[in-house]
Amino acid sequence: MQQEKRYSDMTEHELRQEIAALQEKARKAEQMGMVNEFAVLERKVLMARAYLLNPDSFKPGEIYEIEGDPGQHFKIDYMNGVFAWGYRLKGDGKEEALPISLLKRLK
Repeated sequence: MQQEKRYSDMTEHELRQEIAALQEKARKAEQMGMVNEFAVLERKVLMARAYLLNPDSFKPGEIYEIEGDPGQHFKIDYMNGVFAWGYRLKGDGKEEALPISLLKRLK
């Protein structure tokens, strides 16, 4: 059995190939009405995309829009790898971690 490579160990090229493969699987799952499978694959795409970004370009104290959730904003308290830890501005104040691929710079 082949051990799958971790996203953190993949090259940019490998990550892009992985994202394309996951998107294709997600498309098929969606067509077949496999909602849970589709959701899992979409999450994997988000995670792989996070590894294509530079965590240093996301700064604690800054506020970002949450991709796919218009009007929702996220304030970063600290970074841990490709995860931004903080809270949603209109949320319940609970700390959560989001992959940086979900954060969009405010214009």
